[in-house]
Amino acid sequence: MSSPSSDTTAPVDAGLRRGVMSGPELAAQAIANIAPSAVIAFTAAAIYLGASNGTVLSFILATLVILSVGYCVTVFARRHASAGSLYTYVAKGIGPFGAYLAGIALLVGCWGIAAGSLGGAVSYLNQFLNLLGLPADGLGWQIALAIVLGGLATLFTIRGIRLSARVSLVLELVSVAIILILLVLALVWAGPAAWDPDQFSFDGIPLQGVAAGMVLGILGFVGFSSADALGREARNPYTAIPRAIMWSAVTVGVLYVFAAYTQIAVLGEGLAESASPLEDIATQIGMPTWFAPILTFGVGASFFAVVVAPLNVVGRIIYVMGKEGMVAERFGRTHDSHLTPHRVLLLAGPAAIVLNVILLLMGVDPMNIVVWVDTYGTYGYMVAYALVAIACVVYTRRENIPNTLVWGCATVAVVAMAYVFFANVWPVPAFPLNVIPYLFVVTMIAAVAWYRYKAATRPDVIARIGTTETNAMEGVG
Repeated sequence: MSSPSSDTTAPVDAGLRRGVMSGPELAAQAIANIAPSAVIAFTAAAIYLGASNGTVLSFILATLVILSVGYCVTVFARRHASAGSLYTYVAKGIGPFGAYLAGIALLVGCWGIAAGSLGGAVSYLNQFLNLLGLPADGLGWQIALAIVLGGLATLFTIRGIRLSARVSLVLELVSVAIILILLVLALVWAGPAAWDPDQFSFDGIPLQGVAAGMVLGILGFVGFSSADALGREARNPYTAIPRAIMWSAVTVGVLYVFAAYTQIAVLGEGLAESASPLEDIATQIGMPTWFAPILTFGVGASFFAVVVAPLNVVGRIIYVMGKEGMVAERFGRTHDSHLTPHRVLLLAGPAAIVLNVILLLMGVDPMNIVVWVDTYGTYGYMVAYALVAIACVVYTRRENIPNTLVWGCATVAVVAMAYVFFANVWPVPAFPLNVIPYLFVVTMIAAVAWYRYKAATRPDVIARIGTTETNAMEGVG
């Protein structure tokens, strides 16, 4: 492995220091990581089962919780720009061990969401091909789609963050536009009956159902802070990244509230029994037959976008860990022309493909892959979000930064994340969801064992955790 000559890297590094990603592209990364179209397709119906007309309130509360987490993240993002994301931020507050736990938890979250969403992309694009009249039935087609879609996602992330962000943005914009057109047409079709004041009344709302629905609502935002991993690939990162994080959360929150309101206003109690609310709305308002494949493609595109976006974060966290010595040094180096952490991506992307293929061969439905693997990833996000909130309190107090609002946001964030975790393990869910929390715990125990090994053999590496704030994605080779 040879080092590049200075005359080769200087122009490239200078360009990267200026940044290549604009504010909208950063927001695209965050929104694509959330995959709002895929969430809209299912979450409102799931929340309605318990919350009834309190579904909109569940989404509003979930948005406030996510904004609390986002505020804690932006406190760091305004002062530090790094590819390490929450891993680097937590180090500023509670030191190496906390940073390492946050980094591993975030890796679990990002990779889990990417791998799980690949199953959703397979399911919907398989259905899309069938709607076009292609004989795309059977296990062979599903495996082929998993390989092709997973391979394309890996290729886009290796080719460059700007390319992958633009692909994610285009796919998500197309998907959201298709869904918004359907929802607006549904309200127009409903006429005066579209006004449903009961959704804004607290009378008779099951508070326990609203709280349980808030859990699902929060899960619909996981990955919203992913733009913070692009601190050294953004123009004006100290301004652009905080804006991208907060505005993406607000935008998606408003979209969720509007979509939930419309689905309830149009379908009413039928929403609780609907397996595919958007398709049912399209049928109810008399959309032409050609709209079904377009809608299906839109949701599938959203799932594909969320395969791409989290892989970018995985690559950059491992890149920083490689530079600091927590993982092999070769992972802290980049592609000689694309300047992306290609070695990590060539492991993470194919690993997602392999997991999907194995589960498909075991007879698991692609949408169950979404539920199972995304749940595993969600536990990682919950831990990372709680740790960054705690670190923000410690950091602002030590640096004498006014932190009254930080205290409030951190309290909301930590309590909400703890509640989300508890609500996912009690009452005990059915198999295999009852096993997934223990798989996550085993993952974290293994990670702690690696940390203790490094602490015993390489204390200098432990001292470097969270200190890397490079001016570019450097270290070609």
